[in-house]
Amino acid sequence: MSNKPFAPFEWMIAWRYLRAKRSEGGVSTMTWISLIGITLAVFALIATLAVRAGFRAEFVDTILGANAHVTVYQTSEIQANGGASRVIEDFDAMAARLREVEGVTRAAPLIKGNVMANNADRNAGVQVYGITYDDLLGIPRVVAPDDALGDISLFDQGVAIGSGVARELGLIPGDRIKIISPNGARTPFGTKPRVMAYEVVYIFTAGRYDIDQTRIYMPFAQAQSFFNREGAADEIEVMVRNPDRVDDLTVPLLRAGGDRALVWTWKDASGAFLRALDIEDNVMFIILSILVLIAAMNIVSGLIMLVKNKGRDIGILRTMGLTEGSVLRVFFICGAFTGIIGTALGVVLGCLFALYIDPIFSLVNTVAGGGVWDPSIRGIYQLPAKLQLADVLSAVGLSLILSFTVTIFPARKAARMNPVEALRYE
Repeated sequence: MSNKPFAPFEWMIAWRYLRAKRSEGGVSTMTWISLIGITLAVFALIATLAVRAGFRAEFVDTILGANAHVTVYQTSEIQANGGASRVIEDFDAMAARLREVEGVTRAAPLIKGNVMANNADRNAGVQVYGITYDDLLGIPRVVAPDDALGDISLFDQGVAIGSGVARELGLIPGDRIKIISPNGARTPFGTKPRVMAYEVVYIFTAGRYDIDQTRIYMPFAQAQSFFNREGAADEIEVMVRNPDRVDDLTVPLLRAGGDRALVWTWKDASGAFLRALDIEDNVMFIILSILVLIAAMNIVSGLIMLVKNKGRDIGILRTMGLTEGSVLRVFFICGAFTGIIGTALGVVLGCLFALYIDPIFSLVNTVAGGGVWDPSIRGIYQLPAKLQLADVLSAVGLSLILSFTVTIFPARKAARMNPVEALRYE
């Protein structure tokens, strides 16, 4: 009999064993259990990897799309009156020097202040960003947000506010919002709080709960006047071409900023959270890999039962000249075929879940009565999923390697079976 590896007759025997009913000595029920186990395990792995990648991508995108990639500010300097100040008086010159650094796409002077916002009997703590209209157009998540109301071109006539601020205070474009700062004009009787009213001309949804809930953009000149920063800025907001390599620009930006310059990158601000995500990703992959291994072990159980039930057939085939290698390959095909089909079905289900996660999540949210996803805790408004080829290939590779590996042991047991012992009691 031919000893050619994976010859057609070996596939034929394996296929007959896989289709055999239990009454014929087969284990079709165990085959189905193994198939379903592998399918669900691979589906869970791909779905988890897709959600993980989507959450990270969305979180990072909202950081980079509405915040500075690098913030340049200055150390404190003692003033003539004895007070310390960190304002940047030559902000235009500093911004021009920062723009000349290779890899920098934008450098914008900012005024920043924490104040109270008011409308009628509603109040909210907000953070005001003073910025010019041209620089505001360079912030992607504000210019092209998930949702917007009003006209951003009217920015110089009012303020732009986050949708969370608008919802908290009950504002729509055209309404007026009061900004209250405790650091107002100094009088002989002390510091008088400063209260100014501005028209809301634009409402944006940046996609990050903490940004939409607290941020207000104000024209730069008005912010200078409101926060007593005439002729100065608090910091320079720098955007770079490749945010992932922002650390490479730290030294050039410090040199361009001058002797008193300090830098704070987006990785400094969110690095701890991103590292926690990396650790969680690794732990989840290990846990789900164990789930795939458990599912693959069902193949071993099915093959052991198949070998036991087919002992007589093995003995007959061996006496007819079937080699140990052929017997091993027959049972290897039985186990590997189950692993391949289960993996393929799992990939299909996992990809469909990632592609249609929005309607699936909406259904889950409806069945649960709403409130499944809390943006105040998660930071973003919906559960995202990003299907990546590398994640799918890693899930497929893991499943197939485990399926093929665990199949070898019962297949070797069948190949080493003594045909005399197998036929002695038949």
